Amino acid sequence: MADRPATPGESVPAQPTVALPVIGPRPAGPRRRRPGRTLTARAVLVTCAVALVSVLVTALVAVPLAVRGQERRDQEALAAQARLAADVLRVRAPRQRDAAGERLIRQLQEQDIDVYVIRAGTVDRAGLPRQVVNRVAAGNTVSGRRLVSGERALVEGRPLAGGDGVVLTRPATPGLWGRVVRGLWLPLLAGLAAGLAAGMLLARRLARPIRVAATAAARLSAGDRAVRVPVEPPDEVAELALALNGLAAALATSEDRQREFLLSVSHELRTPLTAIRGYAEALADGVIDADDTPRTGRTMLAEAEHLDRLVRDLLALARLEAADFPLEPVPVDLARLAADAEHTWADRCAAVGVTFRMEIPDGVVSAYTDPGRIRQVVDGLLENALRVVPPGAPVVLAARPAGADPAAGGILEVRDGGPGFTDDDLAVAFDRGALHARYRGVRKVGSGLGLALAAGLVRRLGGEISAGHAAEGGAAFTVRLPADPYLTRTSR
Repeated sequence: MADRPATPGESVPAQPTVALPVIGPRPAGPRRRRPGRTLTARAVLVTCAVALVSVLVTALVAVPLAVRGQERRDQEALAAQARLAADVLRVRAPRQRDAAGERLIRQLQEQDIDVYVIRAGTVDRAGLPRQVVNRVAAGNTVSGRRLVSGERALVEGRPLAGGDGVVLTRPATPGLWGRVVRGLWLPLLAGLAAGLAAGMLLARRLARPIRVAATAAARLSAGDRAVRVPVEPPDEVAELALALNGLAAALATSEDRQREFLLSVSHELRTPLTAIRGYAEALADGVIDADDTPRTGRTMLAEAEHLDRLVRDLLALARLEAADFPLEPVPVDLARLAADAEHTWADRCAAVGVTFRMEIPDGVVSAYTDPGRIRQVVDGLLENALRVVPPGAPVVLAARPAGADPAAGGILEVRDGGPGFTDDDLAVAFDRGALHARYRGVRKVGSGLGLALAAGLVRRLGGEISAGHAAEGGAAFTVRLPADPYLTRTSR
């Protein structure tokens, strides 16, 4: 059945609450991942590079140390054998010494060690450097590397009595570097493999929270406001999860408020439209007497003005954040502005039995603002107060300097003796439609846009607005406006 407009005197039924769909851009499809461009691939590559560099540095440090260690061990082993040979050759009986020496020489030769015997400063065979022979014959010990028969060898010489001595030589280990490297390649390769595995695990661990966050963001863009990201260490990942969860909660709250605001605005628009349409149909059908025509016209005009005011508030709110919103700040005397407002609001308050009071100083209250916009703010605050103040209660408009210094600016204040607000109400007083949604059906409310519009205008003018409790028992709204720049410069 089609909706029938209400006729005069007929109550308008409450409109059912309709869930508004979330309108937004379509979520983009999953992006095609390119190898080497993902965080996982890059983390693996970086970790492998770090592991490879670590292995190379380890090899550059470990291989020379291992080679020198092996050479030192070979030198020590040769020195021990040289001491043993010297002890054997020190026996006094020549026959015993020769027999023991022959056995020792054969044993050492089997170990690839050459033995040179020095008797009376003369070596038994060629090949040994003369400097080594002379040092040993002079009673000195020789230890180190020398050229023996044109080849580099380990040399250990020990002196005996009477200019005799014994020298043991052993060729420097050929291919020692190759053997050391061959002995280390397996541990180094194992370290590289471990670095690769650790890099893959680390990359997956680092990329997983980001993938989860990206999935959550995609679901948020698709309209799912119930999505939440688990908060896990490390701290950076936890902060990302908390930020996304906070964003989801803020979006849900914002959309709920927007939905409530749209529903309340649609209701406010429908109410005067229904009344205007009902009276217009009654006039067209001739059911209204000629005597009631002026009253009907006044009712329709009042509803049209209500509708016009609501549309103007909506347009002003929509334009408020635009860069081209017209503002013309000039030096203003707030006391005079309040006195001008008194001429209008004193009569309106008296008509409904409300006491209107003015509190202004004798001097000038200087401020730098747009007088038309501030008068719009004052009128809106007074209209809100007059709507809820009972007969006999006061409405107060006050103006005063913000401080002893004229450069401090000025203050406008609207107080009333109405029902006032709770502390929870004050926290959301300037949110669009917040108080309207709380008090609709409880007390007289407007469109829910007036306080939001007033706060936006004051902020655009460089001022501050706050809500609190009035000494008269109701609400108090305080507007602080900046000073005239000329006064600020001259006061300095």
